[in-house]
Amino acid sequence: MSGNPAVVMRLVASAYAMAEKAGAIVRRVLQSGELGIVEKTGANDLQTLADRLVQQSICASLSKSFPKITIIGEEDLPEEAVKEDLIESGQSEDILQKSCPAEYSALKEEELVVWVDPLDGTKEYTEGLLDHVTVLIGIAYGGKAIAGVINQPFFNYQLGTESADMGRTLWGMPGLGAFGFELQEVPDGRRIVTTTRSHSNKLVTDTVDAMEPHDVIRVGGAGNKIIQLVEGKASAYVFASLGTKKWDTCAPEAILHAVGGKLTDMHGSALCYDANVKHMNSAGVLATLRNHQYYASRVPKSVLLALKP
Repeated sequence: MSGNPAVVMRLVASAYAMAEKAGAIVRRVLQSGELGIVEKTGANDLQTLADRLVQQSICASLSKSFPKITIIGEEDLPEEAVKEDLIESGQSEDILQKSCPAEYSALKEEELVVWVDPLDGTKEYTEGLLDHVTVLIGIAYGGKAIAGVINQPFFNYQLGTESADMGRTLWGMPGLGAFGFELQEVPDGRRIVTTTRSHSNKLVTDTVDAMEPHDVIRVGGAGNKIIQLVEGKASAYVFASLGTKKWDTCAPEAILHAVGGKLTDMHGSALCYDANVKHMNSAGVLATLRNHQYYASRVPKSVLLALKP
């Protein structure tokens, strides 16, 4: 694209570069062996040095380049000066070259909300389940997720890849498409449900069973589960419980919607990403690449009664 790219395209191009830097920070902290783990609300709700450094890096970089946007990050960090080497001012040239969907071309900075999860799958990160880990940057306008960037810092780590070549970044925008991966579907109409690894309860298991799946995968990280959907490893992400927050779902939802998928709560209602919404996805998460109505129709009535939006 020639001339001056739209604000939202510059924001996505910047978020891409910031996510790449974040992935490098996450790898570096792991290699140092000093994870700096603290419990937030309990043993299943952890924060590491990587969470803290990545949030500082992304939020400070966004604020510097786009001072009027609203940024909401997962970690509640004290106000402090951010080291210059954490600031990323680069942009993805590939993204800047793409044409902005017409409905987003005139958006202003102050109309955009960015939801940041600096390390989705922190518990798995501390346990060495590195393929579950993602960095999530979601962009919303008018309450809707309109663009998302996901970095997988340890993509291909099982291959013994050199750290410099490890990881990948996916991004997507409804009306434009999704990039950085090859879209695949689960073969032959098989129902493969991906769900929580460490936050299960009776509501979750009852709902998964009601889907009559051929197989169930239990993994960490909301970003990781959406990647499973778009790469044909699972057909539905089912989480009928409190637990995920808006920063877990904004970026993955935008990428899923960009390839024709759907993410809702368990009632089939859209999630809202306005700056003033409550952070908890209190009615759970249901995400599919195809056949959303089938899965939504199978949610038990008892579960719907228990999960109030």
